[in-house]
Amino acid sequence: MSHPFEAVIRAAGAVIDPPFARNLYAPVLEQSPQGGTVERDLSYGSHARHKLDVYRPLGEAPQDGFPVLIFLHGGGFLRGDKAERENFGRYFSRNGVLSIVPNYRLAPEVQWPAGAQDASSVFAWARENIARHGGNPAHIVIAGESAGAAHVAAATLIQRFQPSGGVHPAGVALVSGVYNAGLELRAREQFGIATPDPRNEAYFGADLSRHAAMSTVDLIDAAPLPTFISYAELDPPQMQVQSGELFARLVTRHGYHPYIHVVRGHNHLTQVYAVNTGDDSLSAALLKFVRDLDS
Repeated sequence: MSHPFEAVIRAAGAVIDPPFARNLYAPVLEQSPQGGTVERDLSYGSHARHKLDVYRPLGEAPQDGFPVLIFLHGGGFLRGDKAERENFGRYFSRNGVLSIVPNYRLAPEVQWPAGAQDASSVFAWARENIARHGGNPAHIVIAGESAGAAHVAAATLIQRFQPSGGVHPAGVALVSGVYNAGLELRAREQFGIATPDPRNEAYFGADLSRHAAMSTVDLIDAAPLPTFISYAELDPPQMQVQSGELFARLVTRHGYHPYIHVVRGHNHLTQVYAVNTGDDSLSAALLKFVRDLDS
C-alpha cells in the first residue's frame, strides 16, 4: 500500500539524509495527534544524557498496567536526541502503550559498549519504576532504530551487558540496525562507507583490529525471546544485509523465531519520521508485535 510521500522518497533513493526526512514530515508532525500525558527528563543515571521521557496513555490503566515500549533513537552513534522521536511516544501512548523515549551517551565521548550499557540501564529503570507511572513491568518491549537498534541488540542478545537479574523483556524490536562491525569494516567499498569511517571508528575505536570482536552477531548468547527485526525497502545495503544476517543467525544458531518486516516505500529515516502521521508502514507492525505479546 502506497503512502503520500512514496514517490518523492523513491526519487531520493537509498539515502540517509536527516534534513530531507525532517523537512518532508515536519508540517505533518506539527498537526499530528498528541496522545496522552508526558513526563520529561526523568533521570536513569548520572550522566547529563541519562534522561528519559515517559508518555502515558489517557484513561485508567488496566489491572496489570499498560504495556510498555522503550524506544532508543538513532544517529550513527554520534548524534540524536529523544525529542526527535516524540512522535513514537505520541503514537504508542494514544494506542494504549506507555512509551519511554530516552537519551543515551554518544561517541566519541564514550565508546563500545557504552550504548548497550545505557540501554540496559533504561530497562532496569523501567522495571523498577514503571508501575508507579501506570505501566506493566512484566510487559516491557525494548526497541531502537539504527544506532539505537545496535545498542538494544547488544543489551538484549549478549548476556554480559544485561542488568543485574537479566534483562528479560517481553520482547525486543530492532529497526534498521547495525549488528556486525567487522563486516562493515571489511566491506566499506561495497557499502559506500567512508574511510576513515566517522561513525564506527568513533564508537568502536581507532584500533580496527578490534572491531570484529565487537560484532553482536558473533556474541549472541542470550536465551531466545520474542524478537522483531525490520528494515526499510530503501535502506542502505549495509542495514539490509545486517538485518538479514541477524535474522538468519538467530534462527539457525540460537533457536529464535524472529518476526521480519520490510517497510515498503521508505528509506532509513523517513520510516521513523512517518510514525504518528497517519502512515503506519512501520508503526502498525511494531504496535501489533507489542500487543500480540499478550496473546
